[in-house]
Amino acid sequence: MNPVAFGGRLVMLGFGSIGQGVLPLLLRHLDIPRERITIVTAEPRGREVAAEYGIAFVEQAVTRDNMRDVLVPRLGRGDFLLNLSVDVASVALMRLCQELDVLYLDTVVEPWAGGYTDPALTPSQRSNYAMREEAVALRDMARGGPTSVTAHGANPGLVSHFVKQALLDIARDTGAPVAAPPPASDRGAWAAIAEGLGIKAIHIAERDTQVAAHPKRPGEFVNTWSVDGFVGEGCQPAELGWGTHEKALPPDGHRHGFGCDAAIYLMRPGASTRVRTWTPLAGPFHGFLITHNESISLADYYTLRDAGGAVRYRPTVHYAYHPCDDAVLSIHELAGRNWELQPEKRLMTDEIVSGMDELGVLLLGHAKGAYWYGSRLTIDQARRLVPHNNATSLQVTAAVLAGVVWAIENPRRGVVESDEIDHARILEICRPYLGEVVGVYSGWTPLQGRGVLFPEELDRDDPWQFRNIRVA
Repeated sequence: MNPVAFGGRLVMLGFGSIGQGVLPLLLRHLDIPRERITIVTAEPRGREVAAEYGIAFVEQAVTRDNMRDVLVPRLGRGDFLLNLSVDVASVALMRLCQELDVLYLDTVVEPWAGGYTDPALTPSQRSNYAMREEAVALRDMARGGPTSVTAHGANPGLVSHFVKQALLDIARDTGAPVAAPPPASDRGAWAAIAEGLGIKAIHIAERDTQVAAHPKRPGEFVNTWSVDGFVGEGCQPAELGWGTHEKALPPDGHRHGFGCDAAIYLMRPGASTRVRTWTPLAGPFHGFLITHNESISLADYYTLRDAGGAVRYRPTVHYAYHPCDDAVLSIHELAGRNWELQPEKRLMTDEIVSGMDELGVLLLGHAKGAYWYGSRLTIDQARRLVPHNNATSLQVTAAVLAGVVWAIENPRRGVVESDEIDHARILEICRPYLGEVVGVYSGWTPLQGRGVLFPEELDRDDPWQFRNIRVA
């Protein structure tokens, strides 16, 4: 890809693993002088990486009280705010960018510090559903304004583009009549494709097998990407888009009572909720049902309504995540501490000795059963491709780069979700950094091998019921 010219300034807010990993990609693919890039971050971590590339580094936490004082002098018409921070409210930043005529991208809709675990808020109020509703409510105000891409990393983000490609693959392989891919703005056309193919459920099915030279120690939370980000979302309620094929809500399932009504939440944290899923290399496994924006945005995007407004079709959508084994041990310890974070945190980077991240989407219920489409990226491939990345981070940073480029190429689109972006353009930019990108069909169902050693109450008439997929 030829470098994309950008004439403004770029402020990167936050410089953790994703910020450090995306910086070399931005310098490789954007035509922008280094002196027009500034990093603003709450921690000293990454200062040496910024110095390596000659980028200005400002150690300054952004809060409710100082947000304007810190950012307004550094941003103006035609600039770009790349938000990779934690504990800074995405909606407040998007409002500021609309006011200043500044392009914007984040990888998750983030609340102010403490918002994920505030006991004064109900589970519904601190859900990703509520945060997304607040973000998309800016659409009318931002219409025709500078592009604000919300929730565009690997997932949420890249996986929405995987879903579209997977739908086109299934349509091709089953002889379904799809003359040409609809534009991303035509939600109804894409939803009609999913309905016509019989898609009942979509899993964001991910298995991380990266291993470090030394194992997790007691009192330490280890992960291949942001510890704070993972713990924050893991302590939120488990959330999933709720499909029209489902026969009954789970006993602990609740609707939100406001907004698009595309999703439900369970009255338990995602980091203690497991589901059955499948990827080509790992085979069947149990993943955590961690709340994610794409579980809601995909379910909403692929909704069809009848003439009276009643929902006719919607798939069930959720994340099914098996992190690296040390992170699984970390979650077990975290749960035993009643969700109080361990005193030590370790981000696995240079000490990783082997493994890969197998990240994709699993579309279920169509004529060929199950279809997984996604990226298999090893740690060795990631290190060869881009400095300061592991397999997990590069899948995110490549998608961040693609979202930034798309925003520069489409600067007056207002507030945009990943599902509303041209999937072919995003995949074109990302593909060189995703390792092996494959689509694999499978005969797997969550009923296989069930009820043999112990009796189970299963719905054998419809394997894709959530009650069959959830691990009791």
